[in-house]
Amino acid sequence: MTKRSPFKYFKTSPEIIRLAMMLYVRFPVTLRNVEDLLQERGIDISHETVRFWWHRFGPVFASEIRKRRIEGLRTSHWQWHLDEVFVKINGERHYLWRAVDHEGEVLESFVTKARDKKAALKFLKKAMRKHGRPDVIVTDRLRSYRAVLKEIGAAKRQETGRWLNNRAENLHLPFRRRERAMLRFRRIRTL
Repeated sequence: MTKRSPFKYFKTSPEIIRLAMMLYVRFPVTLRNVEDLLQERGIDISHETVRFWWHRFGPVFASEIRKRRIEGLRTSHWQWHLDEVFVKINGERHYLWRAVDHEGEVLESFVTKARDKKAALKFLKKAMRKHGRPDVIVTDRLRSYRAVLKEIGAAKRQETGRWLNNRAENLHLPFRRRERAMLRFRRIRTL
């Protein structure tokens, strides 16, 4: 089964839509500036059309870029940093698990009520299904990681150390700032 084109019912060619999106994302311009830039090229499109395209095709283009970026990283030294942080949602303790690549990009996030082997296994399987297997997995000294990595056959890829996992730990700082600004989280979806 072939994948249906997202541009199927649009009169404008996909090249023009991609050009408008590239201008809006790549350069610090407003929607009206994109309209003016396209007008100079002989393309008569309203800024509202560009806004509609942004909401419609923005996630599609972002996922394409993310897939291309991840495919490029898989061939290089692909390193993950795993960490978990507790968070209270409506007074109940939950754990936010995160996988971060060696460039600081969040690959996967997962919320559970427990912080045990079962939760770590579910999180790691979900991340590996979506992003493939990393060369090196950097974790803290949580025993659940060691047990899960031994179970899936990646125990030799694990690295633990005192400051090795700072890439994942530093991501908790903006998260905690947002938590304070929102006066705690009320739903899992707001994480």
